[in-house]
Amino acid sequence: MTRATLKDVLTPALREGYAVAGLVCLGWEDMRAFARAAEAEGLPVILQAGPSCRKHTPLPVLGKMFSTLAESVAVPVVAHLDHGYAAEECRIAIDCGFTSVMFDGSRLPVGQNIAETGAIVQMAHAAGVSCEGEIGFVGYAEGETSRGTDPDEAARFARETGVDAMAISVGNVHLQQNQEGGLDEPRLRAIEAVTDVPLVIHGGSGVPGPQRAALARSSRICKFNIGTELRMVFGHALREAIARDPDVFDRVTLLSEVEAPLEAAARAAIRGIGPDHRRAA
Repeated sequence: MTRATLKDVLTPALREGYAVAGLVCLGWEDMRAFARAAEAEGLPVILQAGPSCRKHTPLPVLGKMFSTLAESVAVPVVAHLDHGYAAEECRIAIDCGFTSVMFDGSRLPVGQNIAETGAIVQMAHAAGVSCEGEIGFVGYAEGETSRGTDPDEAARFARETGVDAMAISVGNVHLQQNQEGGLDEPRLRAIEAVTDVPLVIHGGSGVPGPQRAALARSSRICKFNIGTELRMVFGHALREAIARDPDVFDRVTLLSEVEAPLEAAARAAIRGIGPDHRRAA
């Protein structure tokens, strides 16, 4: 069994200068494709169950699914709760076998965010589980506007919560379908100057590939969350499968056509931010 905590996989990433992909899952087919992609690349992966995934499938079922996949491959697999909004949700995830939880208090006043995140860190650590928090606010394409992370607030947040990883807002946006723009590197460097916690970029699909790779090598960013670009691959592959034979109606037949392109896209995403020798392969 290769279940790992977030700290297990981010510590060597920070030390050796690469990042680990946090791949956003929605169902069995993409989870399995992502685990196989990580195995093929020989690199760890973070399988993430966000709010949309949890709306579709209960946490106890997701915990079993992630554990089953971790047992099926030889590389480290982190079972991660993404964007947990309540302590109870994080507690349930821990009880269901998740090895990492992310508490999102980014909409709260800073002091309240620190207090609530710190309490969940203590709960997680007592269970041998990692905890990620967010300071600043990462907005949404065609939705809520971002609030950039203040370096002083980031230093306080890291120091007072004890998080294992810290998500920051430096120009990244959730659900972005293109890679225009990029991250605000001066703000990132100012945050790095005042904290030594591994950093996380949500909305990684909107970050240009070359910048993702460069920052994985040269910054404290150790985790890029990647979802939208992989969901786009899934959707395009499914439409193509249906178009090839409109008479096919069996979901197993249709979804079997999706996993190969999704695995290939996930391999590229994992390799692109991985160690130098893997990127060159």
